[in-house]
Amino acid sequence: MQDKTFLMIPGPTPVPESILLAMAKHPIGHRSSEFSNILKEVYADLKWLFQTKNDVFIFTASGTGAMEAALANLVNQGDKVLSLIIGNFGARWANIAQSRGAVVEKLETELGEVITPEDLKEKLAQDAKKEIKIVTLTHSETSTGAKNDVKALCKIIKDHGAISVVDGVTSVGAMEIKMDEWGIDVLVSGSQKGFMIPPGLAFLAASKKAWEIHEKCLYPSFYFDWKAHKKAFLEDTTPWTPAVNLVFALHEALKIMKKEGLENIFARHKKIALGLRKAIRALGLELFVKDDENASYAITSILPPKGISVPDIRNGFKNDFDIVVANGQNQLKDKIFRMGTLGFISERDLITAVGSLEAVLLKLGYEFEIGSGVKQVIN
Repeated sequence: MQDKTFLMIPGPTPVPESILLAMAKHPIGHRSSEFSNILKEVYADLKWLFQTKNDVFIFTASGTGAMEAALANLVNQGDKVLSLIIGNFGARWANIAQSRGAVVEKLETELGEVITPEDLKEKLAQDAKKEIKIVTLTHSETSTGAKNDVKALCKIIKDHGAISVVDGVTSVGAMEIKMDEWGIDVLVSGSQKGFMIPPGLAFLAASKKAWEIHEKCLYPSFYFDWKAHKKAFLEDTTPWTPAVNLVFALHEALKIMKKEGLENIFARHKKIALGLRKAIRALGLELFVKDDENASYAITSILPPKGISVPDIRNGFKNDFDIVVANGQNQLKDKIFRMGTLGFISERDLITAVGSLEAVLLKLGYEFEIGSGVKQVIN
């Protein structure tokens, strides 16, 4: 049915009608006092969402732009960077660091696994001269559905004397992440995830320690230069032309999020994600991330039943129910399908998705107890 497509992918995610209407307003001048007043509220609300006293910058970019903005303002050629890799997006940090001339070391796990505190302590113990300057890591790894224990890992990084640079693209606004309390030095995110707005905005906050390293960066980015954004932030503006209508959308989204409250947002995402995992197990399917403690609340990766292909499952969702679920990426393509549960999503959506999955599997010849998945969701 036209205009009924439901996105259950890691992003873009569904957008509330009030946000769409806000975004549809006629643009205003980005140097006007009216726009500055909106930005002032948005900047304050972003601090609330990031749970930080640090300034949160807005870039007209994707989440990858924010990742670039982080390392392009910290890394000098020859700097040592340790990248903790549990999937494609952890590897992206390493690629960006290498593009800036860093000497990159990697601590990698099997796909679907996470970096343990013991793994990190052992790796950093090898850095006897404390030459590692930056450690990059991912909170919610979109490619696998695994989540790192950022709180524990950042403490270890801090104790070693390095700074932590965290990808919170699919966790900020969906999962508990406390920048200041957890000692995160740089935290980035993107608009098309838990923020419930379309792609096009990226966010970055940096600690005092990160700023000290930035001061020694010889060739910082021009477009993403922290100093330019800091100056503009203090004047309730932006250094370059922003995506004005996306800022309208962000303004409305943050109002909605504040009304729901952080703890309620986090509890909703956790309940829906764990409900989906219970339903998948009840249907006799295998979860790619086995342990619920290591599972993201934003995205769940599922192995197809034997003899049924991922493309057939995805086509069944789309053709029969107008629901979009994601394929695996790179080496996981056609080996897993991924169901997003972040942003503007409710238990009603989960019941619909699980019921649709049952219908798709039944049509494809998979044998299971009909209703067993939905029963887990509603109990």
